[in-house]
Amino acid sequence: MRRLKNSHGKTSEIMTEDTTGKSLDRHMGSLLESIPAELSEERFDTICATKHVKIERIVSKGHASPPGFWYDQRQNEFVVVVQGSAGLRLEDRDDILVLKAGDYLHISAHVRHRIEWTDASCETIWLAVHY
Repeated sequence: MRRLKNSHGKTSEIMTEDTTGKSLDRHMGSLLESIPAELSEERFDTICATKHVKIERIVSKGHASPPGFWYDQRQNEFVVVVQGSAGLRLEDRDDILVLKAGDYLHISAHVRHRIEWTDASCETIWLAVHY
């Protein structure tokens, strides 16, 4: 296991070896498993990362960006909602984009955005690719 700081400033873990200590050349998992029963904060798990690309799973349940907070990221971001739903606001739009399972969105670098809400009745699972 290796600890990394993700694009949201949170520390997450990435698997680098199996349970015997052997280095992982391949890693298989499920986006729908290993989710804590209690989510006091959004959870960010780096699935894999290189110098220029990072893929992470984000799990939310009733979470939203703090009032007045906007993400302003150095890299492009491509997100897919795998499960659940969320409302996302882009700074240059008046409406809230509602994303549900299967929906995706590309957010260019430095396009300020925020999460207005995520489903409180179930986990919203995102797959995010930062590049």
